[in-house]
Amino acid sequence: MGLSALFDVKEDVLIVRLSGELDHHESEALRNEWKEKMYRNPVKNVVLNLEAVSFMDSSGLGVILGRYKEVLQLGGELVVCSVSPPVNRLFEMSGLFKIVRLEENEHYALVTLGVAS
Repeated sequence: MGLSALFDVKEDVLIVRLSGELDHHESEALRNEWKEKMYRNPVKNVVLNLEAVSFMDSSGLGVILGRYKEVLQLGGELVVCSVSPPVNRLFEMSGLFKIVRLEENEHYALVTLGVAS
């Protein structure tokens, strides 16, 4: 199926909307594009919308963890939202929710970061 990634910047927040399957075949391209967007724009925080992600494996978790570390170095926060049950289970099992915040949807994530009303 593949992966589609849409990037949007709202003030100091990079919004990453993924759809499809995030596996080892797609991870490298996503990692490169995401890093480029972070450095090309004056962003501090990231909202990761996983609403349309149907599958994710450990390499996908690796991409997210890597960007989390970069955001942390910028003094920002990575917020994940709209997670499907299978992806939620993967995040729970990996312990990723112990370090990244989960919000119900993109709007709430943006509100908590102060860029939406």
